[in-house]
Amino acid sequence: MTRDYSALTPAAAMPPKREIPVLQRLGWQAFFAQQISVDEMEATPPVRVTEVHRSGLRVLGDGIDEMVPPRADATVGDWLLFNRVLPSSSQLLERKSLIKRRAAGHDRSIQLIAANLDTAFVVTSCNLDFNMARLERYIALAFDAGVTPVVLLTKSDLCADPAIYVDQAQTISKDVAVITLNAKSDEPRERLAPWCKPGQTVAFLGSSGVGKSTLTNALSGTESAATQAIREDDAKGRHTTSHRQLHILPDGCAVLDTPGVRELQLTDAEAGVAEVFSDLDELAALCRFNDCRHVSEPGCAVQAALKAGTIDEARLARWRKLLAEDQFNTASLAQRRSKDKAFGKMVRQAKKLKTP
Repeated sequence: MTRDYSALTPAAAMPPKREIPVLQRLGWQAFFAQQISVDEMEATPPVRVTEVHRSGLRVLGDGIDEMVPPRADATVGDWLLFNRVLPSSSQLLERKSLIKRRAAGHDRSIQLIAANLDTAFVVTSCNLDFNMARLERYIALAFDAGVTPVVLLTKSDLCADPAIYVDQAQTISKDVAVITLNAKSDEPRERLAPWCKPGQTVAFLGSSGVGKSTLTNALSGTESAATQAIREDDAKGRHTTSHRQLHILPDGCAVLDTPGVRELQLTDAEAGVAEVFSDLDELAALCRFNDCRHVSEPGCAVQAALKAGTIDEARLARWRKLLAEDQFNTASLAQRRSKDKAFGKMVRQAKKLKTP
């Protein structure tokens, strides 16, 4: 029998609000639960990395708020099985997704950006910050990680014609939603609601000053993330977020705010690049030679399409650049891993020789 609430007072008419379990609010899903047994869960309860500092990792769980020693194999968004006796030995659970890039500098290492995301909001402004090549990089990064990318165009209220930016962004991929909004209004809560559901983890990615922290505050209804205005002369942003932090919202969604990235170098992202440029990737498969560079080789289907005017030359140049960058970085990192492995083997052998 369905109860009729119409005759009751408004306060009493509302059914009791279901309290969202702590782990679900943190983003706990069946993917992680199936990796452990009930006994393991009681002995080593799951905790999520919500902040990464040089001094350690902040982890949250059901009744747990601790700092654990820093570790190179974990990043914000990761799930650990918390070892109360020896926190440094906490087990890292298998990831649902991982966003990574080649670290800045010349040391040929990988930087882990975020783990276990469901949605990546790629944020850019309707001003001089808008850059197609950068958007394609972020979207390729998300696609390769198995994360749903959504392009957010902020500061649309300050732009005479936001449609110009929308039209450009929509040409990147038919599988990527493009949304314009004013980060300082009520629009973020309303328009991003389909992705910000209980148990979901979303992240705001983009350069400094595009409104990532403002969007985080808009979703949380607080001023938990510091914000700062952009420079008026060149629309460049200032760094306000100094570290990656996962904000747990009252409605059960986890939101990651990240520092602006000046240099986004792809590595091991061939599948993501292919998905962003799926039309060019399909053309490349028709080339006469498997190792075609799509420059002047005979039987190149890509060059034929360019001459026919069916593909854009600037987009083709960006695709070739991303492919070359990803191949170089992937090879460089593979060489480093090989060197590190060989060095480790040498050290182990030296230790054996010293053993009496």
